[in-house]
Amino acid sequence: MRTSSRLKKPIVLLTIALLSSVFFFVIFFQNKSDLLSTSGISSSSRNPESMARTFILWLHGLGDSGPANEPIKTLFRSPEFRNTKWLFPSAPPNPVSCNYGAVMPSWFDIPELPLTAGSPKDESSLLKAVTNVHAIIDKEIAGGINPENVYICGFSQGGALTLASVLLYPKALGGGSVFSGWIPFNSSIINQFTEDAKKTPILWSHGIDDKTVLFEAGQAALPFLQQAGVTCEFKAYPDLGHSISNKELQYLESWIKQRMQSSSSSS
Repeated sequence: MRTSSRLKKPIVLLTIALLSSVFFFVIFFQNKSDLLSTSGISSSSRNPESMARTFILWLHGLGDSGPANEPIKTLFRSPEFRNTKWLFPSAPPNPVSCNYGAVMPSWFDIPELPLTAGSPKDESSLLKAVTNVHAIIDKEIAGGINPENVYICGFSQGGALTLASVLLYPKALGGGSVFSGWIPFNSSIINQFTEDAKKTPILWSHGIDDKTVLFEAGQAALPFLQQAGVTCEFKAYPDLGHSISNKELQYLESWIKQRMQSSSSSS
């Protein structure tokens, strides 16, 4: 797989993030009227107040922001999501090594881009970010949301942070969904996964044509998670680069809804 020297330039990294944000606003707000009319029809099929409260945390990619990704939630039209709390936090400004130390919104440091299966990892800054994500989860659980109704989702760097946050959390959560992410730590950290954490299912979605986080980096997750004893559903998307497609998000909706229904029937 070829690498592009242009990915090393800060302006290109920022452009990737901005284009990702524009993609969400154009696609999702363009269909806003359809979404509103459809949700009005479906709400009559089930009483939202009778459903368990659900929390979905979305972690954006390098250089992006939380508010830029909020249109994602408008795609989740099923009545099961009427009682769902969404949170789209923004990463703090940090210097990023792959960007020659330039400061930009970043959850943790990334030594190089493009990312391959063998790229170096900065576990120290990653674990600091995980602590912050765990504080968010703890707050929601303390507020009355059952851990099995907590879902963490993330794109690219946010996807890598999602994986780490889910597997290092002491309790089993509803699920973790990784889009175009990678494994941000070494296999030695598997010893820190609790038996409950290993019960949290993972959904991994990756574009085959991704030139920023190479497809091989995503594929490497399968043997890693298998070794850790974690269940992972891996979905490859042909002709998709480093972005999120409507098809991926539609599948995420059905994946979470299925688990919500399973959780409800078992309680």
